[in-house]
Amino acid sequence: MKKILIIGSGGAGKSTLARELGTVLGLEVIHLDAWYWNPGWVETPKAEWQSIVQDLTLRESWIMDGNYGGTLDVRLSVADTVIFLDFPRILYLA
Repeated sequence: MKKILIIGSGGAGKSTLARELGTVLGLEVIHLDAWYWNPGWVETPKAEWQSIVQDLTLRESWIMDGNYGGTLDVRLSVADTVIFLDFPRILYLA
């Protein structure tokens, strides 16, 4: 496992799992939220975002967490492992 993609609903624990796996496996953790949101919660323009994600996926190894449906196809095409956190909403909304 060199490129692990973690997806799932907001609040399901994607970032927490990514951090913990990163520590255990010694892989770089890429939190897409940190790359997408600019100061003042300003979104990255779509074309720029596509380019950023493409560049991030070219790295040798990583654990990447986040949804961002507009780039899911790019990330899925290079990931060797996908973890889908599919829990009942009541568990992470409470």
